[in-house]
Amino acid sequence: MSTNHPANSEADGDSPPTPSDAAPTPSPTPSPSPSPATSSIPSPASLASPPAWYRRLARSAFADLSPLRDHADYRRVWFGQSVSSVGQQMTAVAVSVQVYDLTGSTFATGLVGLFSLIPLVAFGLYGGAIADTADRRRLGLIGAAGLSAVSAVLAAQALAGLGLVAVLYAAVALQAGFFALASPARSAMIPRLVPAHQLPAANALNTVSMNLGLTVGPMLGGVLIGAFGVQAAYLVDTVAFGATLYAMWRLPAMLPLGERKGRASVLDGLRFLREQPNLRTSFLADLAAMIFGMPRALFPALAVTFYGGDARTVGLLAAAPAVGALAGALFSGWVGRIHRQGAAVLAAVIAWGLAIAAFGLVRNLWLGLLLLAAAGCADTISMIFRNTMMQVAAPDDMRGRLQGVFIVIVAGGPRLGDFESGAVASLTSPTVSVVSGGLACVVAILLLAARRPAFLRYDARHPTP
Repeated sequence: MSTNHPANSEADGDSPPTPSDAAPTPSPTPSPSPSPATSSIPSPASLASPPAWYRRLARSAFADLSPLRDHADYRRVWFGQSVSSVGQQMTAVAVSVQVYDLTGSTFATGLVGLFSLIPLVAFGLYGGAIADTADRRRLGLIGAAGLSAVSAVLAAQALAGLGLVAVLYAAVALQAGFFALASPARSAMIPRLVPAHQLPAANALNTVSMNLGLTVGPMLGGVLIGAFGVQAAYLVDTVAFGATLYAMWRLPAMLPLGERKGRASVLDGLRFLREQPNLRTSFLADLAAMIFGMPRALFPALAVTFYGGDARTVGLLAAAPAVGALAGALFSGWVGRIHRQGAAVLAAVIAWGLAIAAFGLVRNLWLGLLLLAAAGCADTISMIFRNTMMQVAAPDDMRGRLQGVFIVIVAGGPRLGDFESGAVASLTSPTVSVVSGGLACVVAILLLAARRPAFLRYDARHPTP
C-alpha cells in the first residue's frame, strides 16, 4: 500500500508529503525468512513444466516434427501422402480378396504382384527421367488424379458386379504406372520444401507416413471389406486421394533447377550413379539387405515349422517388420545430429542382417516377432540416411532419375530376395536359408566397407556423391 511506502505515492498519483507534516515512518518489520521446509516446496509452475533433462531426452528420442511445424507446403504434402498411403493399402487388400473370391486360385492372386511389378520397374525409370525435365508439381497432380480415377473404376466394377479378373489386373497395372510416374517427382520435391539440415527429420516423417499406410491400411481395409464389401475400400481410397490432390494443387511450380538440355535420359542417370561412388554404395547396401536378408517368401513355411501356427501367424510375421519400421521412425529424433551418414547406413544394414540371422535360430514366436521388428527398425534408419544422402549429394536435375532407380530397387529387390530365400530353402532347409541370408548380408556390407572406406567417412556437412 502507498500509505506504508511513501516512495510509491508519486507513482500512485498522490502529492508527496512535506517534512513538516509527514507522519513518522515506522521502522520496517523484517520479513520472516522462509523455513527450509517451505522453500523446498516446488511452485505449481515448476510442477507443470517438465525438467530440462526430460525435454532434451524427448527431443532426442521422439521424431523431430519441425519440418511439419515450420513448412506448410511440406505439411500438406506429408498429410496427403499419409492419407493416400492408407487408402492404397486398403485397395491392395481389396484387390487380392476380390481376385481370390472370383478364382479360388492362389496362383491367380499371386499374379497381382507380377502385374504391378512390371509397370513399377518400367515407369519408375522413365518417370524419374520425366521428373528431371517437367514440372514436378504437375506430375504429382497427374499421378494422384490417375490413381484416384483407377480406384473409382475399381469401385464401379465392384458395385456393378462385373466379376472380370482381367479388369482387376489392368487396374493394378495402371495403378503401378501412375504411382511410378508420380513418386520420383514427389520425392525429388522434398529438398525444395525443407532446408538441408531438416532433411533427415523429413525423411523420418516420410517413413512414418509410409509405415502408417502399411500397418493401418490393411487393418482398416479388412474391417471395411468384412462389413461392407470390397467396394467400400475402393470408394474410401478414391476419396482419400483428395488430400494429395489438394496438397499438390497448393504447391508452386516445381521445375528442376539448373540448365535443362533437352530430354533427360535414363542412361544418363545410370551413368551418373555409376560415377558417384558414395551414392552407388548406398544403393548396393540396400540391395544386399533386400536380396540376402529378406525371408518374406518363407513366412508361410516358418509359421508352421517354427511355431506350429496358421495363417494368422503368417500375418503376424509379415506385419512385424512394418511395426518395427514405424517404431524406428517415431523414435528418430536423434538422426539429425548424425553427420557420418555413410557409417550409419552400413551399421544399420549390419544390424538388419544380424537380426534376421538370429530370427532364423529362435523357435519362440514372440521373440521371433521382436527380432523381425528390430530388423524393420534398422531398415528404417538405413532408409532415412540413404534418402538424405541422395537428396543432398545429388544435383537437383538428377534427383528424379535417382528416385526412379530407388523405386526399381525397392520393387525388384524384395522379389529377388524371395527367389534367393526360396531357392536356398529348397536346397537345404528354411533355417539354413534364413540364417545364411542374414549372415551373407553382413558379409556383403563388410566387403562394401572394405572396398569403399570413403563411404565410412561420408560427412553430411560436406556431402559428396
